[in-house]
Amino acid sequence: MFNGKDLSNWTIKIRGFPLGENAFNTFRVSDGILQARYDEYTEFKERFGHIFYNGGPFSHYKIQVEYRFVGEQVKGGPAWALRNNGIMYHTQDPKTMAVEQDFPGSMEYQLLGGNGKDARTTGNLCTPGTHVVFNGKFTEDHIINSSSDTFHGDQWVTAELIVHGSEKAEHFINGKKVLEYTGLQWDDRTPNGSGFIALQAESHPTDFRKVRLLNLEGCMDKKAKNYKSYFVKDNHKACQY
Repeated sequence: MFNGKDLSNWTIKIRGFPLGENAFNTFRVSDGILQARYDEYTEFKERFGHIFYNGGPFSHYKIQVEYRFVGEQVKGGPAWALRNNGIMYHTQDPKTMAVEQDFPGSMEYQLLGGNGKDARTTGNLCTPGTHVVFNGKFTEDHIINSSSDTFHGDQWVTAELIVHGSEKAEHFINGKKVLEYTGLQWDDRTPNGSGFIALQAESHPTDFRKVRLLNLEGCMDKKAKNYKSYFVKDNHKACQY
């Protein structure tokens, strides 16, 4: 998804600005790293940002992101956003976001860094405009914590997500499964089975070294040239013979 060179495969949305405007140079690429930065801000003023991958929508896939938090939070950033970022998935179409909208309707694989002393899990779930079934029960909890370790400082962490439409999602941190839930749905209880993918800018500088996606939907006919054994959802129209 990230080519290590530029943001040509991505579209930016900053709260208070139209889709496609990279206000204050929030998202940039330096030394092969996709960065969220705030050195051109005087104050945050709830200008939450998202950078959407131009591909999609996707329904069944695996995402792998290598991330780290660096530096200090920008002035005016909310306390909860300290060392806080996220992988927004199954999101609404970014073209449908209002100019003043803070977060897209989506499922959020939350990325958190430690404060240097307290336990703070990463790989959690947040639900802006959505709900899930957790441990077999429907829940309206906005945050469901994972069982991950805490990662203090500026160390790189590998986050992985495997999602099967609206049926099930699994979170992994450094190869360890830390959370699982089912029944992905919108607030109106309709299934949330596909959508777009974005990374966040929530007021703390963040680096993304790798952002990769493996589409698990495709031609499952073994006679086709583009058959892949790892596909879990068939798209016969994609078959090539």
